[in-house]
Amino acid sequence: MSATIARPGRNVELEEWRGRVDLAAAFRLAVHHDWHEAVANHFSLAVSEDGKRFLMNPRWVHFSRVRASDLLLLDADDATTMQRPDAPDPSAWCIHGAIHAANPRARCVLHVHSPYATALAALADPTLPPIDQNSARFFNRVAIDMHFGGIADNAEEGKRLAGALGGKQVLMMANHGVLVTGRTVAETYDALYYFERACQTLVLAYSTGRPLHVLPDDVAERTARGWEDYAEAATVHFAEMKRVLDAKDPSYAE
Repeated sequence: MSATIARPGRNVELEEWRGRVDLAAAFRLAVHHDWHEAVANHFSLAVSEDGKRFLMNPRWVHFSRVRASDLLLLDADDATTMQRPDAPDPSAWCIHGAIHAANPRARCVLHVHSPYATALAALADPTLPPIDQNSARFFNRVAIDMHFGGIADNAEEGKRLAGALGGKQVLMMANHGVLVTGRTVAETYDALYYFERACQTLVLAYSTGRPLHVLPDDVAERTARGWEDYAEAATVHFAEMKRVLDAKDPSYAE
């Protein structure tokens, strides 16, 4: 029998509740890092083996107020989702529903319009060259979609974006923002953190007007693989940041 934990209104499987707490923490951390944007952007986390049942933030709730118990439980195969009284934002359902339906490896999906990644996404060439250790982490690991056509709010656009992501961890969405995926909230949060840091470094380097010193491909690839040897650091990083939240405002875990 699955372990459960009691919460107001219903029993939630312990594993799902832990996922809820972690995802709620990611929303609060997005505010902490100034990655949020009004009541827009969405995070999701698969809770079924096939990835099609997933948690996501409710429509138009500020990231600073999201709690574990607030998260919607959705099914990517449920055609009636947008008819629910608590239906999610259409753009959120379009993007996250399509990715969870098509890619069970993308357990967690974090989509933001963070300042530096979005600045890079606005350039004619939004690629992230390996100019330091952080940017080299993503060498040959970023998909780029150059076909922004307005707010994504229909099934076909969702499928197109899921296809554009393919098997990569990061989707750079030109003229839009960035989407990062991973196996856990901790892994995905850590990747988003370092991707935004790498974009910040690149934007600052571009601002000097001087030529970039780009790492050779073999060094960049070796550095990216070296990051994989430190994968456990992502779990520790996220746990430490949750402690920061706990000291400031632990209500995310309610």
